[in-house]
Amino acid sequence: MTAAAPNGAEHEAKALRDAFGTFATGVTIVTVGGAMPHGMTANSFSSVSLDPPLVLVCVDRTAVMHGVLGAAEHFGVSVLAGDQEGVARHFATRRRGLGASQFESVNWWQGPVTGVPLISGALASLECELWRGYDGGDHTIFVGRVTALQRGEGSDALLFHGGKLRRLAPLISEVRT
Repeated sequence: MTAAAPNGAEHEAKALRDAFGTFATGVTIVTVGGAMPHGMTANSFSSVSLDPPLVLVCVDRTAVMHGVLGAAEHFGVSVLAGDQEGVARHFATRRRGLGASQFESVNWWQGPVTGVPLISGALASLECELWRGYDGGDHTIFVGRVTALQRGEGSDALLFHGGKLRRLAPLISEVRT
């Protein structure tokens, strides 16, 4: 095991980011609807509770989504399939437009309960009511109560690991000849 050398805050932050990157996560698009819809790629998403049905997403305090989500009543989460790398990259770039224009090049649909934009072709789509927000250092941990969910087709998930987008592959023992 290697320890990070104490060469200052920048080196420590990179070492911490690299260490966190060893944990593979799914990739989601978090969305807010309304007059100024917004979407953001997020891998810091997790289920929290089945009763009540709660999920969380962590959002950097400097992100546009932080202010938009903090003021919203509802948000959506679309769990991306393995073939949706382009969607993940679209919502990760700061060069895309703001508001409704950022959804023009993406296939999406309106959630039937909350009206939030949800990404077509996702493995799962959740509509959530903003439940709580918690201080998480340079992020806020937003917790949502799931009000509706839809399960998509497929099981090939898009993953984030080691700073790269990756696809889920079956174990050798699962491959049939």
